[in-house]
Amino acid sequence: MTEFFVPGAPDIPIVLRRSARARRISLRVSRLDGRVTLTLPNRVPESEALEFAQSKADWLVRNMAARPEAVQVTLGTELPFQGELLTVGAGQGRSVKRDGEALLVPSGTRVGARVQAFLKTEARNRLVEACDGYSQALGRSYARITLRDTRSRWGSCSSAGALMFSWRLVLAPEEVLHYVAAHEVAHLAQMNHSKAFWDEVHTLFGPHKAERTWLRQHGEKLHRYRFED
Repeated sequence: MTEFFVPGAPDIPIVLRRSARARRISLRVSRLDGRVTLTLPNRVPESEALEFAQSKADWLVRNMAARPEAVQVTLGTELPFQGELLTVGAGQGRSVKRDGEALLVPSGTRVGARVQAFLKTEARNRLVEACDGYSQALGRSYARITLRDTRSRWGSCSSAGALMFSWRLVLAPEEVLHYVAAHEVAHLAQMNHSKAFWDEVHTLFGPHKAERTWLRQHGEKLHRYRFED
């Protein structure tokens, strides 16, 4: 992959990627991090792809402007936790603690890093508890649970029974996290998205249209929070 820039204010960096599976030139703006990817078939000249991207400059500007603005997590930041807005503040002691509508971080520490570590721990605890319950109800065990900061999916289940989740689910309402847990556990029985699979999800979790809709409408906003100090 190579990178070039489309002139703008500021210039727009674009990653050029060739694909043997591509049938035409395509341009995509990630709703998560704003990364722009230009994909082209192997036989298409690079000059043609660059000309295509430059012709779409106005479209790129509009789409990038529509992305949720990034939020750097620091003291005073309002941060969602299990669907509730908490205000990050200075606290005492050695650990990050919730106190009502506040998330208190020990003074003199790297705020973003400490908050992120707290969220990952909370996410693991909640997901393990949820998956344990759902796998017991299903009568099938999983191999392990891994947390990542994924861009394209909230969870996955491998053929070996390994479950993976985005730790950012802990920012979403509790029922959304539980729905994703039930969804991936159901794959232990049905490694597809057939009617039988969705029947398993319904048996484990119940009606889930509201949770799926929430993820489609609000999920990308969970990626706007940045924790690098």
